[in-house]
Amino acid sequence: KEKKMGRIRRYINFYKYLFNILPQSDTVFIHMIPAWVILAWPVAFIFRKKIYLWYTHKSATFSLRFAEKLVARIFTASPESCRLNSKKIIVTGHGIDTEHFKPKDIPKDSNTIKLLTAGRTTFSKDYEFLINAIEIVIKKGHRAVLNIAGAPATPTDFVYKKKLDNLIGQKNLGKNINFLGAKTYAEMPDIYNNHDVLLHASETGSLDKAVLEAMACGLLILTTSEAFIGTLNVLPKEANLMAEKIIQLKNAGKDLPVRQAGLSLREIIIQNHNLTNLIGKVLENIKI
Repeated sequence: KEKKMGRIRRYINFYKYLFNILPQSDTVFIHMIPAWVILAWPVAFIFRKKIYLWYTHKSATFSLRFAEKLVARIFTASPESCRLNSKKIIVTGHGIDTEHFKPKDIPKDSNTIKLLTAGRTTFSKDYEFLINAIEIVIKKGHRAVLNIAGAPATPTDFVYKKKLDNLIGQKNLGKNINFLGAKTYAEMPDIYNNHDVLLHASETGSLDKAVLEAMACGLLILTTSEAFIGTLNVLPKEANLMAEKIIQLKNAGKDLPVRQAGLSLREIIIQNHNLTNLIGKVLENIKI
């Protein structure tokens, strides 16, 4: 697709590669796209290869329901991340490299709370909500900066980014809210550690890896996502309440209980979402 090939040419290539590779493979593992299960199944059936799917999203689409009939197992990060009633679903947790994402002692301005949100600049992240919360914090006389790590990817995303730019301009928050652009996997640990709190208002309904990576770095989290119920204190989606919690954390500063709270979040990731455990759980459930 990136080379401007038409749909028919892409399908020809897809099946050409499958017929070449599947005889040498033990099984098929598909990441996130149920439609690929449907497309790959005829070739997998010919070569008697089982198909496994990784899926983390609240949407239970027709293609997901169809794919569920064709796969041996569906792996997902949490019960909320794959909302089908199926005995094929295996909940594994996410796979966070806790040696890559770990706390670092980076000096910060104690007078300004540095807030971060991370992910693609897209409608489902609901960055307008966070912008409204920051406006309330600023109006109450507190110094705060919100950095947004990520970039738009689709034409709809670019329209959304322009909408956010206009909103920030209307609220006169240009000095308080910054778009950092797309960041690499290697850059993200330092970005997390250079902030005090990660804000999260995503409406995807699944466990957002940015939140888990931030937790692994010992960052405090303020989220409104139902996917984290039972793991974090999930806030109602009210801008005033989010602003109030931000102000509370700013006033707490670097008190010992605050630091300990961040480290306790890292322990949750080590126990439930570390990369080694994920690989082990997946391999245990793959039958060749």
